[in-house]
Amino acid sequence: MDEPRRVALEVSDGVATVRLDRPEKLNALDPAMFEALVAVGRELVERDDVGAVVLTGSGRAFCAGLDLGSFAAMAEGGAGRVVVPREPLGAARARGQQAVHVWSLVPAPVVAAVHGVAFGGGLQIALGADIRTVAPDAQLSVMEVQWGLVPDMCGTQLLPELVGRDVAKELALTGRRVPGTEAVRLGLATREAADPLAAAQELAAEIAGHSRSATRATKRLLDLAGRVPLAEGLQAEQDEIGALMGSPEQVAVVRRRLGTVTR
Repeated sequence: MDEPRRVALEVSDGVATVRLDRPEKLNALDPAMFEALVAVGRELVERDDVGAVVLTGSGRAFCAGLDLGSFAAMAEGGAGRVVVPREPLGAARARGQQAVHVWSLVPAPVVAAVHGVAFGGGLQIALGADIRTVAPDAQLSVMEVQWGLVPDMCGTQLLPELVGRDVAKELALTGRRVPGTEAVRLGLATREAADPLAAAQELAAEIAGHSRSATRATKRLLDLAGRVPLAEGLQAEQDEIGALMGSPEQVAVVRRRLGTVTR
């Protein structure tokens, strides 16, 4: 019997749409979903026809977090999710971490569109994106503490960078639900939109319309900020600009821009 499809991928006009596709379960995470997320992310790492990625969920929610069946297994003393080390994917070894970390390895910028709920692991997947659009009435929660757990899908490392260490602790130690409007104010999300998917698609199309080499280099540089010594970050800037200036793609952009200005 074939494995159930968990993640759908479509590419159109340079924009890849990745859709968590288990709507009857609010896109809850099970082993097949983890595997599918990593597999699709790996595919996008290798594709050069993608200028931006939209990451979203089918149906009424982005992702409700870990499947309740996994929590039931934990209550019975069993392992609710395989956490044994895998072959490393970037900095991540555990499969749940890889399902989040892979989006930072995708060279194209990734925009998450969050609607409905993004709880626990679902929120952590959204945090793996570069940018997050969120519905005003969406509900986001670092929910693990309410199940006697800790965020273990890169959340403890990503949250403080986005919202500050104190707010990260408040969110993770209470598991409280944050509406979309507050999520933007806190830095948990980037932009509020009545239709977050449409907003994410519009933004992704704009990004994909720019020089692919420049957008990918920009993502690489910004991901270094605060994570490497300043001298290393400044040298990386010079390396990237040196590779871009005078390249055929950059020359074509300049000619196109000058042609637009002089018309």
